[in-house]
Amino acid sequence: MSQPILETKRLILRPLTTSDGKQVQKLAGDEEIAARTLSIPHPYEDGMAEAWISSLESQFKDGRGVTYAVALRSSGGTDSENSNSDSLIGCIGLEIDDIRHDFGEIGFWIGKPFWGNGYCTEAGMGLMDYGFSAMQLNCISGNHFSDNPKSGNVMRKLGMEYEGLLRQRKKKNGEYKDLCVYSVLREDYLAGQNKG
Repeated sequence: MSQPILETKRLILRPLTTSDGKQVQKLAGDEEIAARTLSIPHPYEDGMAEAWISSLESQFKDGRGVTYAVALRSSGGTDSENSNSDSLIGCIGLEIDDIRHDFGEIGFWIGKPFWGNGYCTEAGMGLMDYGFSAMQLNCISGNHFSDNPKSGNVMRKLGMEYEGLLRQRKKKNGEYKDLCVYSVLREDYLAGQNKG
């Protein structure tokens, strides 16, 4: 089974290709993006994006998760061959530690020039629909550094509830960082969708 393309009102969520590498490096390489995420390094050196993208197909095939390029609908077609890397504005994914537990963790970033347009929430809704329906997840969680409350705003808009603070749980650039943790159960997410 190949990774499907997901569509929202304004966005296409499509598999990344190595031709997206330069755009990923350009956007994710911004120091503010790297500071807000655990796994994005700074500086974001040549070849790093392509190496990461090359690992994503096996991640999907092995059931360890799914990662998408977030692209503006107006910039690319609905199939990945017609899309171009210039349309990529960010990335979003679900990581699965152990599929036996039907549990996924959402992660996302949107390039700084595209902040403030609701793209992250829109992409998140598309991915969560996929996670709960096609992947049959029972729970999706997310977390963010406590000094990045805007990610928490996105998680609340996705229907997630705040679960608590993990003090100094991760280390980024030599500094211990607190994590704010959120989650939503499938039954609660679907009930919220039926109300809207």
